[in-house]
Amino acid sequence: MAIKNPYQSYQQNSVTTASPGELTLMLYNGIIKFIRLAKSAIENKNIEEKNTNIQKAQKIIGELMVTLNQDIEVSKDILSLYDYMNRRLIEANIKNDPAILDEVGGLAADFRDTWKQVIQLNRQKQYGQGGRA
Repeated sequence: MAIKNPYQSYQQNSVTTASPGELTLMLYNGIIKFIRLAKSAIENKNIEEKNTNIQKAQKIIGELMVTLNQDIEVSKDILSLYDYMNRRLIEANIKNDPAILDEVGGLAADFRDTWKQVIQLNRQKQYGQGGRA
């Protein structure tokens, strides 16, 4: 059977073979993507599309909230930030405010960039420092 959509197949494989850290990175990227799409929808006065994309970003934040390891002290601070981001998305949706979307997108980008660094540090620890003794 031929692959109907190679890109879709690639996406599915990248999700199913990703490490937990890479999946978290994908979630942050998803928030950023849906916020960008919602902002574009506001500019184009497409309220339904704006609402759909903001809700998608909120669902991802909700997933990050429920999967957060509460045994780690910093998780309480992260949970508070996730909650803040979610409340701001609700406000952006009600007010059609692209500035709020920029704010939340910036926070998501900060989380993503920090998470990238964590993944890189873990890889360096796992595989060594590039052959240094």
